[in-house]
Amino acid sequence: MLQLAHGLLCLVLLTPVAAQSPAGNDAVFRYRGADRDSRLVQRAKQEGSVSLYTSLAPTESQPLAAAFERKYGVRVVLWRALSDQVVRRAVTEAQARRHAVDVVETNGPEMEMLAREKVLAEFHSPYLADLPPAAIPSHRMWFPDRLNFYVVAYNTSKVKRAQIPATYEGFADPRWKGQIALEATDAEWMATLVKHWPQGRGLEYFRRLAALEPEIRRGHILLATLVAAGEVPVALTTYNSNVVPLKRKGAPIDFVPVQPVVARPQGIGVARNAPHPHAALLFADFVLSPEGQTLFESLGRVPASTRVKSELNDFPFTMIDPATVLDEREKWEKIWNDLFLRK
Repeated sequence: MLQLAHGLLCLVLLTPVAAQSPAGNDAVFRYRGADRDSRLVQRAKQEGSVSLYTSLAPTESQPLAAAFERKYGVRVVLWRALSDQVVRRAVTEAQARRHAVDVVETNGPEMEMLAREKVLAEFHSPYLADLPPAAIPSHRMWFPDRLNFYVVAYNTSKVKRAQIPATYEGFADPRWKGQIALEATDAEWMATLVKHWPQGRGLEYFRRLAALEPEIRRGHILLATLVAAGEVPVALTTYNSNVVPLKRKGAPIDFVPVQPVVARPQGIGVARNAPHPHAALLFADFVLSPEGQTLFESLGRVPASTRVKSELNDFPFTMIDPATVLDEREKWEKIWNDLFLRK
């Protein structure tokens, strides 16, 4: 569980907001009557606004908020920060009983932290059936709204697509020495592949890969940028959502969904003590709907919905389990650091 210092209370900048009781909010979040949608819209408009905490970049979070406001006339109060800061603020406010946030949208493991801290509430949406079942937590306190796929990015001026191996094991060939790079924090990618492959095969692969001394860079956006610039010919753990915007701008970069592709869920959840529960649920519905998911796709983000197909998600993948990421983080980070970060 998160251990938050009392000094973090200074991060709480919003005036306390009177929220409904958790029981009252639960009745809103779980309602499935025939008039659900019309009642939700009507009462969300009466509430007038929804407060969103997210780590989604401004280039995506602002268009998303604007689209929701245009459709429903409900104002989105947007607060954007890195995922760890989103968690810290939401938990600190909850502990201080300053109920300001309605919706949280950030990385899957961080959403799981918030669920464990009981900041989030279970909710129902008619769009949950469109989501990959493997990505839905059993407690149903948050749901995947977008995915980060770990793909192989390559500079098209330096490497031909036909040269890219069909599976990750091909990159353990010594001929790739000096041409490949990894992102410095991708222990969960390694852990997922090790668990996906037969016992013993995964760790042996990563030992062979480490022997090639791949270049290590910190930051997925940076890694994609370096590939586009030609400084890194091939990156094994790039997010395709970072590659696509560069490719659309004409940069010499593309990606291949080398198998097995690992998917990292990003999620959305409603706050247990949301001061605007109807607006919170309506916003979650909008993001998970085909309309919201199509908007994500148009912005270069990978939609979680199976109803929205594109080059960004139209291939087999293996899902990271955020709960396992939290529970086994120390174990896999030690193995990763020993292999790739301690030279």
